[in-house]
Amino acid sequence: MKLDVINLDGTAAGEVELSAEIFDLEPRADILHRVVRWQRNKAQAGTHKVKTRSEVSYSTKKIYRQKGTGGARHGSRKAPIFRKGGIYKGPTPRSHAHDLPKKVRVLGLKLALSAKAKTGNLVIIDTAATDGKTSALAKQVKNLGWKRALVIDGAAVNEGFLKAASNIEGLDILPSMGANVYDILKRDTLVLTKAGVEALEARLK
Repeated sequence: MKLDVINLDGTAAGEVELSAEIFDLEPRADILHRVVRWQRNKAQAGTHKVKTRSEVSYSTKKIYRQKGTGGARHGSRKAPIFRKGGIYKGPTPRSHAHDLPKKVRVLGLKLALSAKAKTGNLVIIDTAATDGKTSALAKQVKNLGWKRALVIDGAAVNEGFLKAASNIEGLDILPSMGANVYDILKRDTLVLTKAGVEALEARLK
């Protein structure tokens, strides 16, 4: 499939041939859901923690006598039944990550790229290079109509472009190796440089 290439100022810069195996697949919501869930679970801190019976701070003295009170027999104020006592089987620090086959992860990235192409939210630019002026780049982005966009460059991102884009709200930049399903789907517009297209096709073939 062919797609028009533009410059940052909106002028035409030719065409590019996109691999149908990567950019023209039928959508699969189940695969995209599995990959996004895998990404988010892997990123989850898992630092949740409660104090157990052995960790709460109370005296170990028997709270009242065994017999004659008319109440239940208790020996510790730390018991989970009491207010501010230890929590029984509460959350402890752990990893939420789970395995996902590499083939599924690769397919998920292909489907995310195809989804953007099919909805017309995929833009190809010749190169992501600028003189480092935020005001000039912000004006170009506004003229192009990018409100929430992700720019994926080649193996490395142009330093001037990265510096200029760092203060523009809604514009994010990643190298080709950082391309992932969650970031692609989260943005309204996906912008690929020609170098980014070549790098992604080499990575996913």
